[in-house]
Amino acid sequence: MKKFFNIIPGNGSCCLLLYGEIGGEVSCGDVMRNLLEAEKQYGRIDVRINSVGGEVYPGIAIFNALRQSKADIHIYIDGIAASMASAIALCGKPVEMSRYARLMIHTVRGGCWGTKEDMQDCIKELEVLEGTLCKMYAERLGKSEDEIRSQYFDGRDHWLSAEEALAQGFIDGIYDVEENLSVSSETLLSEKMTPEEIYNTFNNRLMIEPQNENKMALLEELKKTPKFKDCASEEAALQIVAQLTQTASGAEALALENSRLKSENDAYKAEKEAAVKAEKENLLNEAEKCGKITAQTRPAFAALLESDFDAGKKALSELKATKRVMEDINAGTGVKSCWDERKAQIQAKYDEGRNR
Repeated sequence: MKKFFNIIPGNGSCCLLLYGEIGGEVSCGDVMRNLLEAEKQYGRIDVRINSVGGEVYPGIAIFNALRQSKADIHIYIDGIAASMASAIALCGKPVEMSRYARLMIHTVRGGCWGTKEDMQDCIKELEVLEGTLCKMYAERLGKSEDEIRSQYFDGRDHWLSAEEALAQGFIDGIYDVEENLSVSSETLLSEKMTPEEIYNTFNNRLMIEPQNENKMALLEELKKTPKFKDCASEEAALQIVAQLTQTASGAEALALENSRLKSENDAYKAEKEAAVKAEKENLLNEAEKCGKITAQTRPAFAALLESDFDAGKKALSELKATKRVMEDINAGTGVKSCWDERKAQIQAKYDEGRNR
């Protein structure tokens, strides 16, 4: 879906576009990622479909993702929902369709190359997929799978208008695109409208106003603003709005990414500071235990570690350990002190010199 807008944010809801071939431009992985991201921010998600269909398995994955979504999913068929796209549209709550759009249902198509066994396996797989789709349509229409198979899976393409789709139970309503004609020029050019709202409003009005003079009037209204003053056609104006929409969507995604990275960086810094603090404390404890420092001199070395960690660490390492009363107390208890280790080092060096 990289060629298309994925998520278009709105007020309290967002729009997810499924414009393109299922399994191609409309990737099930992209849809799932976008859907999960949208669920975090929005209670309602409007899914708009304009697709000739495509691969069955990616389509089933998209169908399940939408059906199991925690969000309130509203599906709108804007242009065409054919083949697998018509099955995806079934999971909307509700499903609405433009009066100018088309819905198309047909049996599963596929092919293979190989031995007769390969072809038999392919036929079996097509039959299994056909049964799955029949069940999906049957649940939506309240019919039996056999009724769906005999009516729509007969080897022909079944094209339905919005009125026919509504009458047969595929959709819940027909949305009236002419409502957009009531949008005034002042509203269209309002600074409160987002780039996405301007794009949708302008695009709908261009599609439903048949007279060229109306289109030109709308274009002249847009040209009053600096961004559109050099537009020679409505297509050029739509291109500019599309670019603005992409920029707005990208900015929002970048802000979210920056917030995430800042949070991760803060957590890393806190973890690193805690580790350094624990190391300083351990160095002081070990030095005091070995008699390198005393309780009275400890604060001075603590301050040195605080101001220059490397210098303080080096200074502590260069101090000589001294035998303390506690070492005598520990004698014979099996507790090995740093003094014992130092004695072992001296003894080993002495033994090495004698053996030469």
